[in-house]
Amino acid sequence: MPALPVPVITIGLLVASNIFMTFAWYGHLKFKGAPLVTVIFISWGIALFEYMLMVPANRIGHTHFSAAELKTIQEVITLLVFGVFSVFFLKEPLTWNHILGFSFIALGAFFIFHKW
Repeated sequence: MPALPVPVITIGLLVASNIFMTFAWYGHLKFKGAPLVTVIFISWGIALFEYMLMVPANRIGHTHFSAAELKTIQEVITLLVFGVFSVFFLKEPLTWNHILGFSFIALGAFFIFHKW
């Protein structure tokens, strides 16, 4: 069985890590009654799993992508994961201005990856 290509492994790990990151950073917003110190420690616990995926993603990915490209991929994935999280978990709509702003960031990714 052939190994998966580096971009597939990298992006898969970055997607998984960003899911953990999004819950660590924003999941507590749904539980405003929980004590702040509690949500901080829970968030740190969740973030541990994020780092366990993010660090290998960057280590593996850097054999194929530059650091700037890795960061760009991570930011685009973060916006996509956050958009889904915001709508389905927090029940907050994405409005036209959010989508436009995210689109400009995606346009920036085009300039990072385009070979001039």
